[in-house]
Amino acid sequence: MDSRYRKYKIEREVLDEQGLEELAQRKSYVDNQPSVIHHLKDSIRCTVPKFKQGILSTFPVFYWLPKYSVWDDGIPDFISGISVGIMHLPQGMAYALLASLPPVFGLYTSLYPALIYFFFGTSRHISIGTFAVLSIMVGSVTERLAPDVDFLKMNGTNVTSEVDIAARDSYRVQVAAATTVLGGLIQVLLGSLKFGFVGTYLSEPLVRAYTAAAALHAVVAQLKYIFGVSPARFNGPLSLVYTLKEVCRLLPQTHLPTLVVSVVSLILLIAAKELNSLLSPRLPVPIPVELITIITATLISNYGQLNRNFTIPVVGEIPSGLSPPIVPKVNIFSEVIGDAFALALVAYAISISLGKIFALKHGYKVDSNQELVALGLSNTFGGFFQCYAVCASMSRSLIQESTGGKTQMAGITSAVIVLVTILKLGPLFQELPKAVLACIVFVNLKGMFKQYSDIVILWRSNKIDLVLWLFTWVSTLLFNLDLGLAAAIVFALFTVIFRTQLPIYSVLGNVEGSELYVDIEIYKEAREIPGIIIFRSSAPVYFANAELYLEALKKKSGLDINKMITYKKRQEAKEKRKQKRKARRAQRQGKREKLPDQSAVFSVEEEAKTWRESLVRKATEAENWTDRRNSSVFIKPTTTDGQCRWEYLKGGDSDHTSLGCEQMDSDATNRDSGCKDAMSRDLERISLGSLGKWTWDIHSIILDLSTANFIDTVAVKTMRNVVKLVWSNNWSLATSFLTPLQSDIYLPLSTMPCSSVWAVTDLTHRQLWTATPSFRNLNQSGHLVLHKVGLSYN
Repeated sequence: MDSRYRKYKIEREVLDEQGLEELAQRKSYVDNQPSVIHHLKDSIRCTVPKFKQGILSTFPVFYWLPKYSVWDDGIPDFISGISVGIMHLPQGMAYALLASLPPVFGLYTSLYPALIYFFFGTSRHISIGTFAVLSIMVGSVTERLAPDVDFLKMNGTNVTSEVDIAARDSYRVQVAAATTVLGGLIQVLLGSLKFGFVGTYLSEPLVRAYTAAAALHAVVAQLKYIFGVSPARFNGPLSLVYTLKEVCRLLPQTHLPTLVVSVVSLILLIAAKELNSLLSPRLPVPIPVELITIITATLISNYGQLNRNFTIPVVGEIPSGLSPPIVPKVNIFSEVIGDAFALALVAYAISISLGKIFALKHGYKVDSNQELVALGLSNTFGGFFQCYAVCASMSRSLIQESTGGKTQMAGITSAVIVLVTILKLGPLFQELPKAVLACIVFVNLKGMFKQYSDIVILWRSNKIDLVLWLFTWVSTLLFNLDLGLAAAIVFALFTVIFRTQLPIYSVLGNVEGSELYVDIEIYKEAREIPGIIIFRSSAPVYFANAELYLEALKKKSGLDINKMITYKKRQEAKEKRKQKRKARRAQRQGKREKLPDQSAVFSVEEEAKTWRESLVRKATEAENWTDRRNSSVFIKPTTTDGQCRWEYLKGGDSDHTSLGCEQMDSDATNRDSGCKDAMSRDLERISLGSLGKWTWDIHSIILDLSTANFIDTVAVKTMRNVVKLVWSNNWSLATSFLTPLQSDIYLPLSTMPCSSVWAVTDLTHRQLWTATPSFRNLNQSGHLVLHKVGLSYN
């Protein structure tokens, strides 16, 4: 037989909770959770393997450094390091302008943090240093706490319009260093507490929209250097709009020599970048376009005396040598704590995302908590040496990986190049025009501008992510970088709640001739299984959507659970009162009659006749009420030939199924008395239809709860209402869970110990039966089955 047409029949025992506990033997809490004393002893116990593991986890460099091959790894790392180091020089100086700091501090930022990350980082391919987004965030802090108006020079007792640039820059460096140290301490604290998962709250659409908006901030910040104007500085919400308005107002005052330098630099950089991309498959290393640009611009500016002859702004004095470490001002911490926290989150999110991409590609693991610690130590240590916040750079990391870099030895090589530049070559760049650095920033933002294509992609794939992208972009533009990030995170969490409150509810049906179960409202060939409702929710049931779950179950299946339960209770109370009245009436009549046995027979027969007439009348009234596709089932009791029978009326056709007892005694009184007892027992099991209202052609409900990973008390009550409905109508209920719930449900649950088996109750033979269709979109692990045997159905 062809293997494609083979059929398998699998039979497994269905266990209730007690049976499962006896068979599986649940572990006690002590077995799963060792005591505090045991944890304390284990934490202070020192063994050689534990000590070795602690050293390797704290200093990941010792994991790969002993296995380092100079020939296989050293040469590629050296070539890659030179390429990345050459990129560090122009980017470090250019991004320092974004941070509103002197260019030399961008070189410091490219040096110290890379050395610290070499020892503590777990990624082998990312390049730590300056990054445009973080530079803009730091610049917003420095300009807010050290605006130009606070450093105007005094002419005797009069305040002039001239700014004391040296004093302003000195204080801005202190602000940037304090913010960086505080952000680093936050990262170290979060990493030590194993809070590496915080980066997951920054989803990819959020991060990409945030960086796209930050790129616009960077462009607006560089316009003053490109046009050679001096706009007023603005801080807080809408500062971008005010700054752009101010630049437009000053356009008539554009410094033409500066604009010419900017336009020429932009044309050459863009052309060289495109040529570099075109020739990159044929080149062993990319052409250092930025370095060639700044060297050429510096030579032209130096020999042409551009600053003296045309007053083109230049970088100015770059001190040679390293500055000593300085303790940051602690009193600034309270003013920058919000900015520091935002810097910590954004830097970590960007770095861990790049690190995981390269780790997946090259087959090693990146520890998220250790990455958080490594970034924190890099920022903390760098802050003492007057560096500002760092993270992985996308462009430099791609160059480091594409040029053959294998480990962070490439980062050490690039740091050496930066160090040589600071010590010996720094003064050579004093005549470099600031407009050239601004153009380098502008061209390097090309990758972030490409992220606007996400709008089209998200429009086609996910509208909610598109709304998140647009909200993040708008909030970042209008509320500035810190408030915009906070608003975006809150909105992202709100979208999660929104999705769980408005999930997709569906009733599944079988595709004829296959083992697929799909939504009957979406697929034409899907057919609902007669007598079985398979209800699915795309979100877990909890307090926020429990009521919506019941409403959806009512709408999709036609079951008004609350109304049915309420009606059931009222009818039961009404029936009890009626029985009490009948009992008192029969008791009074028995005292008056001389022949109690014959009257008892007459009473039972009369009572059955009254019940039959009442049920037929109410069934007729309810027949016009229901609008379900299947015919309603109505039940009426009959007594013939000494047997108690229940008559099923379905679509006008009657069918008789014996549920009563056959009397062996020929005595009429005993026979009628026994029939009355059987009738009273069966009356306790009659569904809503037998009480004179309605019922459905349903004997089983399957609830797909595979999305549930937790359950709260509100969800338990919701499930209890469904169970009450099932029991009141003598149906069976099956539920499927993807993962074990973390809290016990005090409902009578049984387990189906198979990932590919689902179960319903066959009420015809009063037994559970199992089938093995491909129930893939419902159950991926064990099932929890509620079962209660009810009346027999034909």
